Amino acid sequence: MILQQGLPLLYQHFTALFKKNLLLSWRNKRSTCLQLFSSFFFILVIFCIEEAMKASEASSSAYKNVTDPTLLFSLPILPCEDKFFVKLPCYDFVWSGNNSRRVTDIVSAILTIRGDQFRPTRLGSYSVQSFKAPEEVDAWFMSHALQVPGALHFVERNATIISYGVQTNSSSEKKRGRIEDPTFKFLVPLQIAAEREIARSLIGDPKFGWDFGFKEFARPAIIAEVISALKVMGPIFFLAFSMFGFVLQLGSLVTEKELKLRQAMTMMGVFDTAYWLSWLTWEGLLTFVSSLFLVLFGMMFQFDFFLKNSFFVVFLLFLLFQFNMISLAFVLSSFISKSSSATTVGFLVFLIGFITQIVSATGFPYSNAYPASRRVIWSLFPPNTFSAGLKLLLDATSTPASSGISWSERAVCEGGMSTCVLSIDIIYQWQVGTFLFWFVLAIYFDNIIPNASGVRKPIFYFLTPGYWTGKGGNKVEEGSIFSCIGSVPPVEHVAPEDQDVLEEETLVKQQAMDGIVDPNIAVQIHGLAKTYPGTTKLGCCKCTKTSPFHAVKGLWMNIAKDQLFCLLGPNGAGKTTSISSLTGINPITGGDAFIYGDSVRSSVGMSNIRKMIGVCPQFDILWDALSSEEHLHLFASIKGLPPASINSTAEKLLADVKLTGAAKVRAGSYSGGMKRRLSVAIALIGDPKLTTGMDPITKRDVWDIIQESKKGRAIILTTHSMEEADILSDRIGIMAKGRLRCIGTSIRLKSRFGAGFVATVSFTESKKDYRNAAGDSHEPVKRFFNEHLKVEPADENKTFMTFVIPHDKEKLLTGFFEELESRKSEFGISDIQLGLATLEEVFLNIARRAELESATVEGTMVTLDLESGISIEIPVGARFVGIPDTENAENPSGIMVEVYWQQDGSGSMCITGHSSEMRVPQNVQVTRPPSPNALGHKGLRQAVRGIVIDL
Repeated sequence: MILQQGLPLLYQHFTALFKKNLLLSWRNKRSTCLQLFSSFFFILVIFCIEEAMKASEASSSAYKNVTDPTLLFSLPILPCEDKFFVKLPCYDFVWSGNNSRRVTDIVSAILTIRGDQFRPTRLGSYSVQSFKAPEEVDAWFMSHALQVPGALHFVERNATIISYGVQTNSSSEKKRGRIEDPTFKFLVPLQIAAEREIARSLIGDPKFGWDFGFKEFARPAIIAEVISALKVMGPIFFLAFSMFGFVLQLGSLVTEKELKLRQAMTMMGVFDTAYWLSWLTWEGLLTFVSSLFLVLFGMMFQFDFFLKNSFFVVFLLFLLFQFNMISLAFVLSSFISKSSSATTVGFLVFLIGFITQIVSATGFPYSNAYPASRRVIWSLFPPNTFSAGLKLLLDATSTPASSGISWSERAVCEGGMSTCVLSIDIIYQWQVGTFLFWFVLAIYFDNIIPNASGVRKPIFYFLTPGYWTGKGGNKVEEGSIFSCIGSVPPVEHVAPEDQDVLEEETLVKQQAMDGIVDPNIAVQIHGLAKTYPGTTKLGCCKCTKTSPFHAVKGLWMNIAKDQLFCLLGPNGAGKTTSISSLTGINPITGGDAFIYGDSVRSSVGMSNIRKMIGVCPQFDILWDALSSEEHLHLFASIKGLPPASINSTAEKLLADVKLTGAAKVRAGSYSGGMKRRLSVAIALIGDPKLTTGMDPITKRDVWDIIQESKKGRAIILTTHSMEEADILSDRIGIMAKGRLRCIGTSIRLKSRFGAGFVATVSFTESKKDYRNAAGDSHEPVKRFFNEHLKVEPADENKTFMTFVIPHDKEKLLTGFFEELESRKSEFGISDIQLGLATLEEVFLNIARRAELESATVEGTMVTLDLESGISIEIPVGARFVGIPDTENAENPSGIMVEVYWQQDGSGSMCITGHSSEMRVPQNVQVTRPPSPNALGHKGLRQAVRGIVIDL
């Protein structure tokens, strides 16, 4: 099949990724609608606040023409609770001059006129307080702030003269749009009451009085700047509106990185250019629609900001600002590894934007008072230029007479060209510039920040000529940009102990030296090595150092076409690292690997390799919102299949993996088995010549698919299921501690590394009794095996016996089983079966030996508790262990136990038990340490070092 290349392939990648983004947004309707229509909610809230402000100020005549002012008559003294801001308990007024009988009568008359308006309080008969002199009143004010609206001060000069004074706070108060003028609300009523009662007292007529009224001048309406809700709340609401798209975009990018979806597309060969352009185009489209809706909603609610300013001026300001937020989200996505952090980061950006908006409202730094360098730095943060643009447009519509800014006036400065440094046109230029700045920075950070595999490009990768020519520009490094990577120590070559591994290595080396290209070899690995270098991470308070780690230590082998090669090994053996190196996820430290003649070290070779391989990861990497059909269409387009063949290829693959009936069902509702089959189908897109990383878990269905897929390609399978490896593989390689420990067919490995042959003898139900004196009916069979092969039953019951026969007895088996077959009726045997040990036993044996090798070098010990109460420290992986202080004249070699090992959930070797104590074979020579008694150790449990006498 001829795959797409060049610009047609780039366009195909772009369209496939754009369709993916469209489908994901369509399936997540709630978030998409929130991003598009949240502007309506914010505009509605601002409208409601605006209407509330208008309603609260409707009684004010400040902004109305007053031609015939209303006459206001004198009002009674109001209760203190009517004051806007007062502390309880409060007083209606306080007065001084209580040392005068006449003054006391005047105040009593004032209180009598008030009538029931005065309410008794717990501080006195009425809500007033009296003092002797004004100085006492002032002192009381200092300790009783906000508890009284005013005070009256009386002084009786003589029989015909009584002077008075009124004391109030002249500051006006505003509450919920209403203004409280203390002069007319409190001072004038106190003044009228005091003058009236003084006059009555002097004249002697208690009914004497007069009418008092006042009114304002006739005047035109006050033309002043209208403080609207849009001007006060608009900037912060518009910033909050943009945060929806920002957080959703940031979350989508980080989710694809967190779930390794981006890595899966990269392994398929997706172009980074197509990836970023697809996101930019889709988010740009959403931004265009949401900005358009915002302006239309603002016009619908009749805000002058949207009606008087040019439609295109306002629309372009919001559009460019949201584009800036998109590019900022691209940058931040490189630093965030968890999608759950996107909301937190969005809130922090909003909070910083809110603070900078407050600072920008003071004029900083867009005036001649500040240097241009500050304006440049300040304008790099998108909310700052957006806030400055909003201020210009709001100021242009701040009064009813304002006409706004038209498109032709966008370059006109508010204060004149000689004084101002900012206009709408300059804002646009800043927004375009900062968008390009953040977008380029996002691509740069995407390359130099370590990805999910910890791989990144050099900091100055763009300065290398190979980056621009496409030859050698894909060199990558590992570790954080904030860490100092030490030198990578070379891997010490150790000759393989296993003969088969040595022969494989010798064959590959010879082919490499002779330049032989075997057409039947799909993958040829030449000394593949991977070392993670030691680093020094610079933290806030300390430096953290890590030592170099050799993950793969020189791997040499061939993988043939039309075969399935199974790569086994415990956790940390180097399997995943080897696969990652072959697929280009991780750079290799040493050696090389050739896949159908292309080197994984070459950027051009890796580009060719990605076109011919399929990868089925260990864990399913799928979008929950996409169906299996949509997954296959997407990855087929990325793979470069011709558009005309994509549908037919997808249908065939769905039929092969038995997912045709669920082709249009979203993958999120699939079972684990269905997801695994879909992952296998994705790996087989484009008829790849090599399929790597396969780790099937759905047994028979996937096994059948893999068996059929071997034709015409090589498959590398990694699995933890020995049954799968035994059934599916043509050859098996087992790695441990970074090295290949054995290689060959399943039968070959079982015969070389298993415990031996397993013989199962089944018995018939017979009336003939073979019991011996001890009552054992199968004693003759036991004696027969012991006399000829020196073995005892590993398992037995009334119907069968199982014997494990060592490999060194292989030459005796032919004659032994011929004789046993001839005596079947004598022994009451119905059936005899002979087989090899299981692959699981081989795997554990190899893993145990590797652990023992490592423990011997590193001194890693574990404690073995014996039934006798002794605790022996033994190396990890030791099988036969000698017990100190057990030598005697009858048994000079001492006693030993066989230790049983198993892997735990993390892949580490752990002790599961041990055999009963037995004699050490006479042909084994051991050296023993000093006995525990000689070292002074006493007690029931003694910690001593055991002696490994056989591996």
